[in-house]
Amino acid sequence: MKILVVEDDKKTASYLERGLTENGYIVDVAYDGEDGLQRAKDNDYEMIILDVMLPRRDGWSVVSELRKQGKQSLVLFLTAKDDVLDRIKGLDLGADAYLVKPFAFSELIAQMKTLFRRSPSIQAPVIKIADLEIDFMNHRALRASKRLDLTPKEFALLVYMAKHTGEILSRTIIADQVWNMHFDSDTNVVDVHIRRLRSKMDDPFEKKLIHTVRGMGYILQDQS
Repeated sequence: MKILVVEDDKKTASYLERGLTENGYIVDVAYDGEDGLQRAKDNDYEMIILDVMLPRRDGWSVVSELRKQGKQSLVLFLTAKDDVLDRIKGLDLGADAYLVKPFAFSELIAQMKTLFRRSPSIQAPVIKIADLEIDFMNHRALRASKRLDLTPKEFALLVYMAKHTGEILSRTIIADQVWNMHFDSDTNVVDVHIRRLRSKMDDPFEKKLIHTVRGMGYILQDQS
């Protein structure tokens, strides 16, 4: 899942980015409200984690503008403003949850999972392809009922490919969507992680699901 963090405190933003990435999410960061609003308009994020007091544009106006434009991304306010009236205002404007700083990261993750489970806009929590089963809400993947021991980044790569089953995904697209980086032809990060994912998900099993399309990229597909 792709998450946008809008937080002007760079230490907090870095903490959130690192923690969410370690939990298998793909994370973009904006440091002011105007940039956050533009990113939210230009991309489809499953969730936006949003501070209230931001430079250039506050969080209230960000969520209000997004809802006016029909953007349905889940919005979780993460802010030091703990007055009851502030919470009511945030929810009235269209936020889905409100968490007060300082916060426990485990509580943030729990809130996120609760919102994802409740949201009708989030696709089914389990994806099945042949004997592969991916429970992306609980960050778990199985093949032939055997749990795969994947790193957070391997899991994020698998989820992205599974959401685009049957599509040829170039290295450029994968690098952008999973690593949030521009692909450099001298960088083999995509190939290395595909190879590691294959060693765990394909090599021990007769049926192969990840296929190389020469000169184009990779595809996740049951070709039987």
